Amino acid sequence: MGQHVKVQQLPGIGTRYDLAAGKVPQHVSVVVHKDGHREIYAFETSAQEPTAVIELTADQARLLGAVLNGSYVVD
Repeated sequence: MGQHVKVQQLPGIGTRYDLAAGKVPQHVSVVVHKDGHREIYAFETSAQEPTAVIELTADQARLLGAVLNGSYVVD
């Protein structure tokens, strides 16, 4: 699984994770900032600019991760 994720340290910012999306020419980048917030960038083909950007707090990122992981349980 890790072989499909490229990790890059961003000095003074945090860590960037790049992964392939559903279609081969698409990819998603996630930047985890040192203060805990995250930014998700969606790119089409080889575009330099993202087609969508989502900013999440650390709590929102954990909730989204739980939903995507299938571990979110409704009371």
